[in-house]
Amino acid sequence: MSLLEALSPEKERQILDGAARAFAADGYEGASMSRIAAVAGVSKGTLYNYFAGKRELFAAFVHRECSGQITLIFDDIDANAALEAVLPLICRRMLDMLTSDTGLLIYRMVVAEAAKFPELAEAFFEAGPRRALAAMARWIEGQCRAGRLEVTDPSFAAEQLFGLMQTRVLMRRRLRLAQSVDDAELDRVVAAGVWVFLRAYAAPGHAGSDTLGDSGR
Repeated sequence: MSLLEALSPEKERQILDGAARAFAADGYEGASMSRIAAVAGVSKGTLYNYFAGKRELFAAFVHRECSGQITLIFDDIDANAALEAVLPLICRRMLDMLTSDTGLLIYRMVVAEAAKFPELAEAFFEAGPRRALAAMARWIEGQCRAGRLEVTDPSFAAEQLFGLMQTRVLMRRRLRLAQSVDDAELDRVVAAGVWVFLRAYAAPGHAGSDTLGDSGR
């Protein structure tokens, strides 16, 4: 059997699951390939059959986690639904991703190690924020074509919306100043951010300040 034939998605998933546990416990620098192999329950040789080194393993771990979360953000979204109904759903999913245990783990690890291992920051940005922003920009472009939004620069607008979702809650969670946030506070952040965004970009006759009440004030 060739090496390529011996590799399997199940074994790769097992390795990435082990890497997630090792990174969570030891950080990036502390989680050696030997440690990751032991946590994953594979030999070190098997680990290197799948990943050339820890940098490639970390990039694959981040890509897997971010891909799954980004897919969920836009899953089952009705392209024809009213903005005031669908945009809060997208934004709440986005905020849930940012404040999830895995999302916080990856962010904190990247920030802690970025000066020494700048490739980690690059891997994270490419797999996470850049892909999420690109997906959001595509959604905004679709809403512009449908006449619901008027946006000159969808990529910039996507970043603005992303920034609005980081109000009040995210910094405190990243700094461990809040161990958890209740749903009511998350909903408040989402409602206020959506209100501001639609005030700026809703096309005339579509959802804007008149239909969103005073949730953002």
